[in-house]
Amino acid sequence: MWLPVQPARVTPASRLPSPVSKGKSHCTVQLTPDAAHLTLFPMTDLRSFGQSVLKQEADAVAALAKILDEQFDKAVSALLACKGHVVLTGVGKPWLIGQKISATLASTGTPSFALHPSEAVHGDLGRLRPHDVVVALSNSGESEEVSRLLPLIKRIGCNLIGVTAKGGSTLGKHSDIVLNLGKFEEACPIGMAPSVSTTAMLAMGDALALTVMKARNFGREDYAEFHPGGALGRSLMKIEEIMRGLPETATIAAKSTVKDALAAITKFKTGAAFVVDGKKLIGVFTDGDLRRHIEDDGLLKHSVADVMTKPGRRVESGKLATEAVKLMQDFRIGELPVVNDKGELLGHVALKDLVSMRFV
Repeated sequence: MWLPVQPARVTPASRLPSPVSKGKSHCTVQLTPDAAHLTLFPMTDLRSFGQSVLKQEADAVAALAKILDEQFDKAVSALLACKGHVVLTGVGKPWLIGQKISATLASTGTPSFALHPSEAVHGDLGRLRPHDVVVALSNSGESEEVSRLLPLIKRIGCNLIGVTAKGGSTLGKHSDIVLNLGKFEEACPIGMAPSVSTTAMLAMGDALALTVMKARNFGREDYAEFHPGGALGRSLMKIEEIMRGLPETATIAAKSTVKDALAAITKFKTGAAFVVDGKKLIGVFTDGDLRRHIEDDGLLKHSVADVMTKPGRRVESGKLATEAVKLMQDFRIGELPVVNDKGELLGHVALKDLVSMRFV
């Protein structure tokens, strides 16, 4: 199949009055009037070029790993010691990369926001405080908007980390710490569109953010606090976040009757009553227990302790919610009691709540 280098309108062959494609293919390329002068290239050549772009960017990241030095160590130390925010700035494509790095920092335990240079000089500079660390991104180190911002950052008293491929540039000279991106050429056919440079910036930002994350011993539980939404958030939630407390739990004393248990179940609109001796959970009375003893004479007056399931399934507080979900699914449990390390009842997890939270 042959395609033009520049965008063309792709139309299914069945919709064209007179096909203009070369060779056999599942679609026909119809050049728009403004693209009629373009040279056609075999698709295999274009795929080969795409592969070369990926290799060139991968090589740049691999080379970056080899040139990390004590400046990287200083940058990590600066972020760990920061008492304010880590502020990312840049213009053009580096601005977009900076926003991603800032988001990664914020979600892994380092307070951060992105500040655009143009907005900064029109009032947003007031966001900066002396205890902030600014990370400025510029491949050339000579971006006009960033360069104009540098003396203002220094005047406020912020620590400045420059991320650039030109250590001797304006950005490099003004920075307290310079993270060198190394030497490379852009993968763009004309060598101008940011491609390799932005990939290297993003990789450097990830290396910095995740190294700081590791140094903070930022674990799964910490991560869960900043990711409450979606499947990821659900997988990291604790039992305490999904359980119902004692005021919403059908609880009865060991000396209670079956009638008392049914009254509690009816009152709380649940499928089980939890039997306690003092505060300690000793068993569970469910509709299954009721069915097993339905023909017993005078069942309603029987002690619930004689017909309950004991000790019954339970889960300790502090565990991940997914452990409770698995237990309830494996044993077909509608209400699962939650206890502390002393076996004292704290509340319960309800299956209908798990459904509404999309755990099941």
